[in-house]
Amino acid sequence: MVLAAGGEVALTGDAGFLARSQAELAVMPLSVSLVGALVAATAFLRPLRHRAVAGTRELLGRFARLAVLWLAALAGLTAAARTTFRIPLGEDSPLTGIGEFLDAVPRVGFRAETGPTLLYGLLWLIGVAALALLVSRKAPLPPRLVGVQQAVRPAAYAMVWLLLAYVVVGLVAGIVVAVTQGHPGRTFAVILLGLPNLAWPALTLGMGATWEGRVEGPFGLPVPQVLDTVLRGEDHTTLNVATLAEQDARAWWLVVVAAVLVPAAAFLMAARSPARTRPWEHSLRMGAALALTVLVVCLTGRIAARYGLSLLGIGDLEGLGGEVSLQPRLWAAVGIGLGWGIIAGLIGALLAAPVRRRGEVKD
Repeated sequence: MVLAAGGEVALTGDAGFLARSQAELAVMPLSVSLVGALVAATAFLRPLRHRAVAGTRELLGRFARLAVLWLAALAGLTAAARTTFRIPLGEDSPLTGIGEFLDAVPRVGFRAETGPTLLYGLLWLIGVAALALLVSRKAPLPPRLVGVQQAVRPAAYAMVWLLLAYVVVGLVAGIVVAVTQGHPGRTFAVILLGLPNLAWPALTLGMGATWEGRVEGPFGLPVPQVLDTVLRGEDHTTLNVATLAEQDARAWWLVVVAAVLVPAAAFLMAARSPARTRPWEHSLRMGAALALTVLVVCLTGRIAARYGLSLLGIGDLEGLGGEVSLQPRLWAAVGIGLGWGIIAGLIGALLAAPVRRRGEVKD
């Protein structure tokens, strides 16, 4: 939960004076983040649901009360999220007796960092509250911002709908995999912790974006086998639809899903916009919204993990260390999102023209 709120967790490990370990972990379990965001947004918006307009002071006051409870909960989590435990070497292993005699039994542990967790957790809550105000059609805004809602709210709603649609598609695919291909425990563990970590990068891959990654050592990513196979190699591997399709031709379905859901989101945005909005305005707004969404997906979907064990200070032991990384080509992905958004926005505006009901069209 600390990682899901953007917090930091430090990893530790040693075996007395014999060995030391170094570990780094940077990942957000986005399933937990998504559920937390939905709950926090509901708690923030529910008292305001019957209001047409709300003052800035009132909104800040309600957010401040929610933030106090949130930071108190995070502080409690960081205090509890720390432990150290021994690694059993086996009852009959001679290493067990030697380790106990030399006080060199392997131990590993983790602890949550309080300061960064509270800071990033507060920023996370600010982002959730701001997005909730932008997405909800019934949420009141300060009088000065009422005019902005017609331009921003339909686009924000469409992007949230798009991301949730990808999660639903990923959930259905995960259930099918669990039922038909075995390993249901592992599959449902991935769904519980990190389904959006797979579904949302799939959106960028389907649009043509490229990621780079590496899986080295005995550890790996809890991902479909085809993805793990592509990423394993001596150097960083390029990850896109083409490299995935070399292992499994079904990867091309990512393009099909993107070609259906992105224009559908643009249609939804146009249908919720005033009828006086011109097609080129829809196009530009959809492009900006999708580019920003891709930026957020790329920043939150990155994974970096490394573990190394040195014996008597001599390097990393081969076979006991490893690296897992997944990083996007950020600005290229954002540019691709902008292009897709502009084209899809124009298509959505033309398709939605017969169903708009609010406002009058102006030449």
